[in-house]
Amino acid sequence: MNNFAVSRNDFNEWIVPVFAPANFIPVRGEGSRIWDQENKEYIDFAGGIAVNALGHAHPVAVNALTEQATKLWHVGNGYTNEPVLRLAKQLTENTFADKVFFCNSGAEANEAALKLARKVGLDSGVAGKSGIVAFNNAFHGRTLFTVSAGGPGQPKYSQDFAPLPNGINHVAFNDLEAAKAVINEQTCAVIVEPIQGEGGVIPADIEFLKGLRELCDQFGALLIFDEVQTGVGRTGALYAYMNYGVIPDVLTTAKALGGGFPVGAMLTTDRFAPHFSVGTHGTTYGGNPLASAVAGAVFEFINTPEVLNGVKERHDYYKKALNQLNEKYEIFETIRGEGLLIGCALEDKFAGKAKDINNLAGEEGLLSLIAGPNVVRFTPSLIIPFADIDEGLKRFERALARFVEIQKDEQAA
Repeated sequence: MNNFAVSRNDFNEWIVPVFAPANFIPVRGEGSRIWDQENKEYIDFAGGIAVNALGHAHPVAVNALTEQATKLWHVGNGYTNEPVLRLAKQLTENTFADKVFFCNSGAEANEAALKLARKVGLDSGVAGKSGIVAFNNAFHGRTLFTVSAGGPGQPKYSQDFAPLPNGINHVAFNDLEAAKAVINEQTCAVIVEPIQGEGGVIPADIEFLKGLRELCDQFGALLIFDEVQTGVGRTGALYAYMNYGVIPDVLTTAKALGGGFPVGAMLTTDRFAPHFSVGTHGTTYGGNPLASAVAGAVFEFINTPEVLNGVKERHDYYKKALNQLNEKYEIFETIRGEGLLIGCALEDKFAGKAKDINNLAGEEGLLSLIAGPNVVRFTPSLIIPFADIDEGLKRFERALARFVEIQKDEQAA
């Protein structure tokens, strides 16, 4: 039964239509290359949306999964297990955190972080200390709470699901004065991405993050860093906060943490963790032995100078090559981002065309992403071979050349 043939058209028949997947179906991957049902090869600059940190079918992840699969799959939260304890030790030893809550996704990690902040605010004894400050164009997940924290400018994620949870103020990203105007004694948390991913690959200014840290200290609010996309080596540091020298009270991580196996975590300190006492929050699958075993192996592999420095080297390599392409085709206003979270922001005259470029890239055998309608985004494997970068960029150039010709034809019509 499980071996019957399927096609892309079957998606439309059987799957709730919240996605619009490509017209081809990937069936096999190795490193930074995948093959579809027709055996067409693609270079992967998308990385499962910053998830496949070691590419496809890396032996480190495969061996950890298969070894654990012969031992213990799932026991539920009435018991602990060895892989999750080892993973917790890795995370706390290598970050600011003392305690970890494990879950299955970035949205769940952010949900836990926001709930913890509300609980800390309630326990503080300050009347009405439940306000949350977030930022325009932010993205924190798809639960009702996290889409509410996601900023205006991303209405597609929240506008159809009102009434939304209240008590969340949004202000402009990188505008410290705007933040000062709304953070007060009733604020229990400020949640911010060190680099806005879905919002356009926009890095935070260091003075902005330092100012948020000072405001949170002043008013007794938790500073939450959403590092779902920037974490586990993506920026060339283990976590992006390390690049800024600004330490949050809570950090959320997922995506690359499992290298493709679903896992998420909320990290915090001994000061705040006790506010989540037994029964106040939970999850069935969080800390699953399979997920924890894979995440532990992936984390250990990435958390080395060789891999992290390699991310920085690849960033410089990408940026130089992309700037050279842009000199030739004059499509992008800027190439921005950190490490292997790279955004190619379109010139105003091409506004809204990022998806068109993305589709053309797919036709040329390159998997890429968008970050809103005006930014082409790359989040490849952290260890993508330079030869694959070169080949992928050749395919990207073919897509850009086609895009330019299409624009000329449309203007002439």
